[in-house]
Amino acid sequence: MTFFTNPTEPCDLPGRLHLALPAEIDYCNAGELTPLVLSAVRARGDRLDVLVLDLTTTSFMDSQGIRLINDVRRRLRPGAALRLVARPEGTASRVLELTGMRRDVPVYDNLAEALAS
Repeated sequence: MTFFTNPTEPCDLPGRLHLALPAEIDYCNAGELTPLVLSAVRARGDRLDVLVLDLTTTSFMDSQGIRLINDVRRRLRPGAALRLVARPEGTASRVLELTGMRRDVPVYDNLAEALAS
């Protein structure tokens, strides 16, 4: 079983929410992660313009990680955008590429670019 802490404390940026995801996202923790992310999104309410999910420390991600991203994307309020950050050479980036997620959600190499978008 994969244990994880809550996504890191949200960065309080005007209109933006940055959440760092754990080192592993799989069947064991994705079901618990989704409500945590959505709770942080709901707490921002209408003030949220961009949600940035940070996968730079994620070294393992299976289809449950893709499902988590899709679930979050579908539940964002209209007008709010989802951005992902993933190391170009990392496993998460490769999974995003193989599943076609990169076509649907912008993926950035670094956090600064994602937050500025």
